[in-house]
Amino acid sequence: MVAAAPSDRDAEGTTQPTSETDSDGDAAATRPVPSLDVVFDVLQNRRRRLVLEALAERDGATTLGELAEHIAGIENDKPPEALDSQERKRVYVGLYQSHLPKMDDAGAIRFDGDRGSVERGPHIEEFRQYLDGNADDDALYTYYFGVAAASGLGLAVALFASGMVAAVSIALLVVLVGVAGARVTL
Repeated sequence: MVAAAPSDRDAEGTTQPTSETDSDGDAAATRPVPSLDVVFDVLQNRRRRLVLEALAERDGATTLGELAEHIAGIENDKPPEALDSQERKRVYVGLYQSHLPKMDDAGAIRFDGDRGSVERGPHIEEFRQYLDGNADDDALYTYYFGVAAASGLGLAVALFASGMVAAVSIALLVVLVGVAGARVTL
């Protein structure tokens, strides 16, 4: 039995898939697939999550200046043109000195500090998969809403057939409150 090389094991000692090469084909620039610890360490910060979302919106490439302006606008709840220089600078410095180098080391992005360019990294999908989980919540909401609506309709028909119009109104109110409560808990 052949043991995996030490660099192919993550913090828990499980073997990770083989590394990928950068899109420019440079074999020397291969990076191992990040462990879950690294992925979640990167994703724990809101600015880093916003970087990944911004790259997805901009077809995978942008500049540090555009990124800082976009994130500063979100953080300050202002359109980018309404930001002052201090608000932009605060985000710019944090991205340049901390967040983007960390994300580059993890393989989520490629960051060239000299040029100020930011683009998708070789393992961006390892990170994005944990950001795209909201689609499942919408599907669950649709399912539960459908079940609640069908149940409420069935109850309303049964009560109406028995001549209890006031009870139908109350039943529909209960169903609507229940659906609203289910949406809040999701």
